[in-house]
Amino acid sequence: MLDFKFPSCHLLGQLRTQKKHWEGKYQLNFPALLSFLVISFIAIPPVNAAETVADTPIIDSLTPLANDTEQWSIHAQSTYISQWKNNFNSPYYGEKSMLNKTEGDVPRSYTFSATAFLGGRLWEGAEVYLNPEMFEGTPFSNLSGLGGFTNGELQKGSAVPPIYYMARMFLRQTIGLGGGKEHIEGVANQLAGNVDKRRLVLSYGTFSALDFFDANTYSHDPRTQFLNWSIMASGAYDYAASSRGYTYGFVAEYYDDSWVVRASRLAMPKTPNGLNLDYDLTQQYGDTAEVTHQHVVFNLPGKIRALVFQNRGIMATYTNAVNFGQQTNTVPNIYNVRNGYQTKWGYAINAEQAITENLGSFARWSWNNGQTETQAFTDISLSLSGGLSLQGASWGRKKDTVGVGFAINGISSQQITYLQQGGSTMFIGDGALKYKQEQIAETFYSFNLYKGIYLTADYQRIANPAYNAARGPVNFFGLRAHAEL
Repeated sequence: MLDFKFPSCHLLGQLRTQKKHWEGKYQLNFPALLSFLVISFIAIPPVNAAETVADTPIIDSLTPLANDTEQWSIHAQSTYISQWKNNFNSPYYGEKSMLNKTEGDVPRSYTFSATAFLGGRLWEGAEVYLNPEMFEGTPFSNLSGLGGFTNGELQKGSAVPPIYYMARMFLRQTIGLGGGKEHIEGVANQLAGNVDKRRLVLSYGTFSALDFFDANTYSHDPRTQFLNWSIMASGAYDYAASSRGYTYGFVAEYYDDSWVVRASRLAMPKTPNGLNLDYDLTQQYGDTAEVTHQHVVFNLPGKIRALVFQNRGIMATYTNAVNFGQQTNTVPNIYNVRNGYQTKWGYAINAEQAITENLGSFARWSWNNGQTETQAFTDISLSLSGGLSLQGASWGRKKDTVGVGFAINGISSQQITYLQQGGSTMFIGDGALKYKQEQIAETFYSFNLYKGIYLTADYQRIANPAYNAARGPVNFFGLRAHAEL
């Protein structure tokens, strides 16, 4: 089990102070910056802003190296998602249930985000990235009543009117170790250039854990691909994040031909699912290690990833909550026993494989020990998900995408007992529970309207919402507009 520590230093304090300065600055000037970037959409060729550091395209070693080394880059994205749901079977509901409109829920859920991706080279092998971001949104049922929530952008919570903040601000240092050269394409938060095939890459600052871990070519970014939390990521991977979806810390990556090894220590929220992070990284933290192997089957690329993680923090256990409830003759409540450090650990296996040039498949299996409350992501202790992604070249729409996916989510026996006795968590709790695994199906069609502008229709059907066979199923209908440069 990982348990390494990073010493604090003067640089940490400087970057934290600078982060606050940037947040204040962009709260005043960010709308003007976004207006400028939107006007620039037509003038600048689009790139795929969904690309993450972990999925950066690399030119094959037999291809001559390009000379388009970037010294700086500016990219941007803007995404609007609106969703509706039907009236569903609801014989009873509790404090943390998915609600019908007649039970007081909002008529629709929506999110609107806009991000600027700014990057530049510093000294040899060093890069810096800044991502000012705006977010506005309203979830269904105050973000309650599901394990696999229907919109990945809602990791940022609820915000009306919009909020402005620095989503990412990090340094990256690449140390070449030989083995020949390869070319990295320029995308958001990645400058184009030639690098050693064997290299060590160190990143420090503020970013999303999913920028590095649990990546997948076909299902990773809710702004362009599948929307559901447990399809876009490994549902049981309780990755380090504040309630806004970002964290702070260190990531080390080692690249060697077809292998990549990553390890990190990242900040967890001071209280489960809270906004404020514990920047100390010695008492409350999340450790993750991942190994990725790239392969070729019948001349078609694929990848397999395996990760393990552990989180340490002040969390309640479901068993302690049940015991305390029995001792006091009260309904069990995790907030009554959140009084000591606990450890959650788990793993995820993540595979992708191209079937044809335009058709790809993916699958994920993830598990955690499920003894403690959710610290950062969602109420899932085990999850199996997968699907297919088809590009539209065969019908003359090569930038269009059709996706079909599923997820089957479950929770631990300790959490089942807790919920059956009337307890609730940050996200779920109907007051009673007829347990059955949550079953999710999602399909979407992404239509490329013009250059980097996409319109998407999305449909999700969720049976046994929040693991309760007495309620649902629920049908969700969604529309997404996405622009990138």
